[in-house]
Amino acid sequence: MAGARRKARRIALEALFEAEFGQRTALATLERVLADEPDAATRDHARELVAAVVRQRDVIDARIELLAPRYAVVQLARIDRTLLRLALGELLHSPTTPARVAISEWVELARSYSGEPARRLLNGVLGRVVREAAGSAGIRPDEGHG
Repeated sequence: MAGARRKARRIALEALFEAEFGQRTALATLERVLADEPDAATRDHARELVAAVVRQRDVIDARIELLAPRYAVVQLARIDRTLLRLALGELLHSPTTPARVAISEWVELARSYSGEPARRLLNGVLGRVVREAAGSAGIRPDEGHG
């Protein structure tokens, strides 16, 4: 299952990144990319990730702007914006994925596809989301909200 999710993240990243260039919608691009994918778990998770970003893009972008105010979403490099959207989409809208796993996987993808600055940005934004969630749930009140 872990391998399927890891592959699904890469496929979702590829589809959303390609869609950033406006030739096709993210969902149409995803289906083209998935046409040769034999594993159902990989296909399902990739669809879940892309659908979460498509459905919640405005909410996700607003959250990025709030958590990283020095980085306007529209001014981020396309790959960094895509990585952030997918990572937040999974963290916020895929309750079956443990937060620690999602953060680790997306930070590694940021390192591979973009570089160290993107990795640090992603790690910081995702870490704040988790700390805020824990703080609002009363799990670690000493940590505050960011």
